[in-house]
Amino acid sequence: MKEIEVTLTVNKRVHTVNVAPRMTLVDCLRDILRLTGTHVGCEHGVCGACSVMFDGEPVRSCLMFAVQAEGHEITTVEGLVGEDGEISDLQDSFWECHAMQCGYCTPGMLISSHALLMENPSPDDHDIREAISGNLCRCTGYQQIVEAVKMAAERRQEGL
Repeated sequence: MKEIEVTLTVNKRVHTVNVAPRMTLVDCLRDILRLTGTHVGCEHGVCGACSVMFDGEPVRSCLMFAVQAEGHEITTVEGLVGEDGEISDLQDSFWECHAMQCGYCTPGMLISSHALLMENPSPDDHDIREAISGNLCRCTGYQQIVEAVKMAAERRQEGL
């Protein structure tokens, strides 16, 4: 199959890549751009492990072709770090609250939580649970994730 040249903006960097027309965005991110933080889970859009920000909204990158992403802004979990390369307050809160165990769902949980905090800087437990409800986790029981998102929101409100 003939490859197509596409220009993708990922984590504020422009990349020109050649992809097969049917290559998924998650496969392009992982296999071509080597951004392996975005995980491949169910490949059916159910588990949330492949979530990325797409023009400011969380999407499942396993359900999108890489060619569809041309001209759009994509942020992966690697793009959540600060400009100085330090982990974000949200990532630090996940660490502080032990909101990850095996870590497989963590990138998708971080993307969903990031999207929530961009939209609602003061979420309650219900808001957080609703925001992460599309992400499956087999290890944590979700409570530590809820606590981590609340901690990040509180830290942001306090200016920490």
